[in-house]
Amino acid sequence: MSAIAVPQTDQSRPTQQVRPRRTGVPARIPTSRVIGVELRKMFDTRSGFWLMASIVIANLLATGAVILWAPDSELTYSTFAAAIGFPMAVILPMIAILSVTGEWSQRSGLTTFTLVPHRGRVIWAKAVCAVGVGIVSMLVAFAVGAVGNLVGTAITGTDLVWDASFQDLVFIVLGNVLGMMVGFMLGVLIRNSAGAIVSYFVYSLVFPTIFGLLASAQGWFRDLQPWVDFNYAQGALFNGSMFGEQWANLGVAGAIWLVAPMVVGLALVMRSEVK
Repeated sequence: MSAIAVPQTDQSRPTQQVRPRRTGVPARIPTSRVIGVELRKMFDTRSGFWLMASIVIANLLATGAVILWAPDSELTYSTFAAAIGFPMAVILPMIAILSVTGEWSQRSGLTTFTLVPHRGRVIWAKAVCAVGVGIVSMLVAFAVGAVGNLVGTAITGTDLVWDASFQDLVFIVLGNVLGMMVGFMLGVLIRNSAGAIVSYFVYSLVFPTIFGLLASAQGWFRDLQPWVDFNYAQGALFNGSMFGEQWANLGVAGAIWLVAPMVVGLALVMRSEVK
């Protein structure tokens, strides 16, 4: 009976490891998902929720104040719109600032920019969310003002007056969105919540006062103010008087105070170290 010879393996030869074959490059995260995540980040924290809720709360308080204390002759839709517009002009830029600076203040930027290495896409998504929230908030404010106008005139027995046209409402929305984008620009440029908020109040409160005093004291600056004072140029939107020169003033002042600093801020965001 013959024995069967079993071939011996060469133990000196290293064992070859089988590497898994790559089936393809992972799919790029769609922009819609990035926008959805950034929108959810604006609502899913306690501070973010109450910041959004403050929009409705401020609208209700302003509407109630008009009904309680405004003279009967001034119970018109424009009065309610003006009363609601003041808190909106403060809250909306804060929302825009916090949507940007949260990546640095809450130290979540490393995770965000690791999952989405293209920082420009993240900033673009934040801008889309901020503008979307601003527009929806203004629509809610207009609805609350309309209800206040109906309720106020029903209580006082005065005539129902709708003295704000569709164009006026569009200009108001545009003015508030521009103010919101100023806050967004400061968030991109400074990337610190406290610093950006303080800078916004300096821009919106201190600079208009300085420019106004300078215009009243210096004749040469009086004609120059609409071209260099973005707050002054935005005022024409809320007054509903936008013509060719007013649009030119808004464009030039916006390029100085909004576009140029935004470009600098985006360049810094692309180059800054994320920790």
